[in-house]
Amino acid sequence: MKLRKFNLKKSKPGLAPGTLVHVGEKKSEKVRLQIWAYNAEELVEKELQSVEECLAFRKKPGLKLWINVDGLFRVEFIEKLGKNFNIHPLTLEDILNTGQRPKMENYGTYIYSVLKMFFFDEKNEEIVMDQVSLILGPNYLLSFQERAGDVFEPVRERLKSPGSKFRKAGVDYLAYALIDAVVDNYFLILEKSGEQLEALEDELIQEPQPETLQKIQNFRRDMILLRKSVWPLRELINGLQKMESELIEAPTQLYLRDVYDHTIQVIDGIEAFRDILSSMLDVYLSSVSNRMNDIMKLLTIIATIFIPLSFIAGVYGMNFKHMPELEWSLGYPAALFLMLLTALIMFVYFRKKKWL
Repeated sequence: MKLRKFNLKKSKPGLAPGTLVHVGEKKSEKVRLQIWAYNAEELVEKELQSVEECLAFRKKPGLKLWINVDGLFRVEFIEKLGKNFNIHPLTLEDILNTGQRPKMENYGTYIYSVLKMFFFDEKNEEIVMDQVSLILGPNYLLSFQERAGDVFEPVRERLKSPGSKFRKAGVDYLAYALIDAVVDNYFLILEKSGEQLEALEDELIQEPQPETLQKIQNFRRDMILLRKSVWPLRELINGLQKMESELIEAPTQLYLRDVYDHTIQVIDGIEAFRDILSSMLDVYLSSVSNRMNDIMKLLTIIATIFIPLSFIAGVYGMNFKHMPELEWSLGYPAALFLMLLTALIMFVYFRKKKWL
């Protein structure tokens, strides 16, 4: 599993609050602006070329708007869209800063939320993390993403169905659905992480290598990043659920309560993985220590066997003149036999004691 590195992205020091500067990676080559204008009877799905085209849809009565922006590097584009919807400069500054902590802010005329979206890139076999900003206003929802490609396709499909609740409910229900899609995708990430964790456990038990420790450390790092993204999300959803605002209807708050429960389950899963990884680290260190003990034990036994052999060889290597064995014709083979017999007796003794 591969995630973004630890980083604390901040605007350049000394800038005035509300100064619009894109902070983060440029993850798309162009800015893409899409709109879904809908009600119970009709749906218009269109990719727009300019911000001014949004105004034509806003003037049509009875239409609810979902405007999605992919790509945040064009500051003037975000600024123009914000002016058309009377979005505060501080909100636009947070949208352009992709290192934001998940949070929710009520500006009265709109509610701003920012959260982290995770999805699995099948092509590169890695987990991708992007920031998603949502602005919920009267009859409109603005969403800002770092790049094209997200987890909202099921929401779009349900929005196309004429009889779906999306078409009848307000944009607050749409905002709930987007948040719910993000949270539900956390379960898929945890599922894939669980499969990788099982493979890592098998590797740890069968034959741990130095690379195994690196994998465990990378896994722990990924869980920390996930935890940093999910824990604040719990506060965000709880705030939306309990907020007294005309922008969020009572039925939608009930659905938000369900998303809150899912968030708690995700947090429990992450904490369980962190506990498992901590125990795996202990197992790895113990296995390395045991392997080292076995090696030292074997070397000690070998050295112990050779101690008496070295003693015998040392005695007959002193070359004193009056040593009866030196003139014995069978002295050399007898000494070798004595050494071999000594080594064999010690080996059998060690095996009987189960030291070998």
